[in-house]
Parts: sequence; C-alpha cells; structure tokens
Amino acid sequence: MIGISKLYCGTVEPSDALRYGRMSSRLPSHLLQFSKDKRPVVVWNITRRCNLKCVHCYAHAKDLSFENELSTKEGKILLDDLAQFGVPVILFSGGEPTIRKDLPELAAYAVSKGMRAVISTNGTLISQKMARILKDIGLSYVGISIDGMEEINDRFRGVKGAFNAALQGIKNCKDAGIKVGLRFTINQFNVNEIPNIFKLLEDVDIPRACFYHLVYAGRGADLIKDDLSHDETRSTVDLIMDLTKRLHDKGKPKEILTVDNHADGPYLYLRLLKENPERAKDVLELLKMNEGNSSGIGIGCISWDGEVYADQFWRHYSFGNIKKRPFSQIWTDTSEPLMKKLKEKKKHVTGKCATCRWLDICAGNFRVRAEALGDLWMPDPACYLTDEEIS
Repeated sequence: MIGISKLYCGTVEPSDALRYGRMSSRLPSHLLQFSKDKRPVVVWNITRRCNLKCVHCYAHAKDLSFENELSTKEGKILLDDLAQFGVPVILFSGGEPTIRKDLPELAAYAVSKGMRAVISTNGTLISQKMARILKDIGLSYVGISIDGMEEINDRFRGVKGAFNAALQGIKNCKDAGIKVGLRFTINQFNVNEIPNIFKLLEDVDIPRACFYHLVYAGRGADLIKDDLSHDETRSTVDLIMDLTKRLHDKGKPKEILTVDNHADGPYLYLRLLKENPERAKDVLELLKMNEGNSSGIGIGCISWDGEVYADQFWRHYSFGNIKKRPFSQIWTDTSEPLMKKLKEKKKHVTGKCATCRWLDICAGNFRVRAEALGDLWMPDPACYLTDEEIS
C-alpha cells in the first residue's frame, strides 16, 4: 500500500509516525503502515455469498448460501483472540459482508474489544438504515468498490444497476457520518476511467480512494492477459500522481493510495528525486518504515470457514484453521515452512529481486503473482522498474 497523497503531496512526514513510537496500538489508522511491530491487519471474509458477479473476484463468490461459514459464536471467539494478539484493524469482507445478518453484531464486538472495524463492500446493499447502524456501532471506514462509471462498472460487476446502487450506498454512508472511500481495480478494461474516478471524488466529495493493481488470483487469474503492460503501468501511476496533486493544489485534497504493487514506492521516489530532492529524502525514510509487501507479516486473511491465509489472494494455501488453533498461534508458528519463509521473504527471492537496490522497501513485491507464472520466488511479473532503476 503506497500512500500517493502522503508521499507525493507531503501530507505525512517521518516525524508523524515517530511521534507515536511507531507501535500499532498507538498509531492512528492513516499511519499504521509505518508501524515497526507490524501487527497484522486481518481481513476476515465473513461470507462467500455475494449479490454481484465481479469478473476479478478473488473469492469466487456466488449468490447462494454456503453452509461452512463461521457462526456468530465462533466469530466472537476469533475476535477475542485477535484483540488479545494486538490486531489493530479487522476488515470485514466477503463475498459481500453486508449480506450476513450478524455483521453489525460482529463489528460492534470488535470495536468493544479495542480494534478498529472497517468493511470492504460493493455498497449496493447499504441502505439508510444500515448506514445508521454501522455509524452507531463505531465502524471506522467503509470502502466501496467502483471500477468505472456506470456502463463500465456494471459490466465489470456483472449486474446492471450496480453503479447507481453503490453511489446511493456512498450517499447513505456520508449522510450517516461514516468515512467512506472508493476501491478501484486497474486493468485494460477500465484504466481509461481513472480520470472519471477522480472527478467523482471531487463532485461527490469522497475523501479517499484506493487503486488496486490486478492480482492473479481467484477469477482474477483469468485476467492476466488484461493486465497492463509495464509501460502502461508506469503511465497509469504517473497519471494517479498527477491527478492527486491537481486536487491537492486546488485545495481539495484526497487520500489516494495504490495497492498491491510495491514497485510504486521506488517509482514515486525516483520521480520526486527529479522534482523535489528535499522531499524525496523524507519519502525514502517513510518507504523504509513501510517495508513493502507484508503478506504473512502485517496483513493476514481468515476465510468464511476459518482457514488462515497469508493474504486475501492466497486462498490455495492454508496455514491452519481457527476452529482447531487460535489465529495468534497459527500466525506465529514458523515451524510451518511457507510461514517462516514469508516472514523472511527477502532471503528467498531470486533473479533481479535478489540484487535489487529497493528490496528493503519493496520486500520482493507480490509472491502470489510470481507463483501464478510458475515460481513462488521469482520476480513479480508486475514489477515495472527497469534494470537501470534497480541496479
């Protein structure tokens, strides 16, 4: 996760994180990525059911009931363990999390245990009543997925009317006083929609947007051919930086992040080195604090059936099930070979990653994308930095 507004526009300084001692339990949410203890943010896919048919869904979600979901009681036992373990944020996802009737009860329980609760949703089911309930229980943030304007989004989401329903969900969250933001997955199909997304942020006064690079997992594995080329990715990251700066300079700053490609960090730094060398020094310090890809360390995933994964995309490799062992035990058990290697992944990457000068601030990028092309430890095929830039 690379904070474009934080780094490129200077909304965060190294001293901001240092002021809190860089401990997860003390850092405000917008500085959590700079923590030094790297307590995991946990994504809990509380259901596999979803009312949409998104072409890139990593969970292979479907609009039907599944019988293997954790019960409310099992969920609360899980949340007790996460809170005791020091998990700072629990992200309720799916499928579509708002389909589960006990979502408010589970989120409220998480908040009561001292965790920040957020949800990742398609937004189409967030009524005014639901938004008020989510506000009352102390939900910190709602991330709503929109992948373009109406025509593009509805084709991408597989259901006509999804765009307008999501916009209404955004309005309902804003009216209830909940912080809301957009989630956008970049690919050939919708990359030209990015300027429209920035216009939407401005017109509707949405404070935050996350732009996700495509990960080859779930149904997203079928979209490898639709990923951007390296040159197209560079142009797209430049565009996101330009549009973020434009809003910042207009006095309408937004929190903009790119997610799931840690080459964005060095790329942003190298651009700033030409434009603003003094700011570039601070950015390098923040990138060192961020430490790059955190799968198996600072981000983890628990499935609807209790299986534990390195992140939400790595669903084909489970480290165990919370019905048999607490998450805290599974997460710290380095007798499991892959868990051990992920916690020290910089020792195991090969090829140009092994000698890259940015390894300490990228950590080898996404191993799932490398594995999708045949070798878990080979360079991430989505890394777009040139040989000159990494040498």
